[in-house]
Amino acid sequence: MSPGIIIRAAHYPGRAPIEAYGNGGFRFADMSHRGSILCLPSGIYGWEPGDPNALSLDDLARVFEEAEGIEILLLGMGADLRPISRDLREPLRDAGIVADPMSTGAAVRTYNVLLAEERAVAAALIAVG
Repeated sequence: MSPGIIIRAAHYPGRAPIEAYGNGGFRFADMSHRGSILCLPSGIYGWEPGDPNALSLDDLARVFEEAEGIEILLLGMGADLRPISRDLREPLRDAGIVADPMSTGAAVRTYNVLLAEERAVAAALIAVG
């Protein structure tokens, strides 16, 4: 008997530019994902921050796990720019990561440029409607 549908955590095992964003999700590598994403050196992951208005260390745990391969973290904060707290900025700096919060649209465009330049970039992108 078949076990039925198996739901796995969303993960694309590679780096890819973001082709489109909006309507609550993203398109990349000829696929689409509904919800927010983390773009890291090890791949692109489905991601749901606890509170999109106030990111925490727990929300970025995977970023810290891969800190050796990240110099710049682009934080797509949704439709509008929102600053990140000192409680988050300082641990990122201590890990050698420069955090740059901006709107999700600006973060997608900047991520694609830095990825094309083969820079050590990562992005935490909150989906926008």
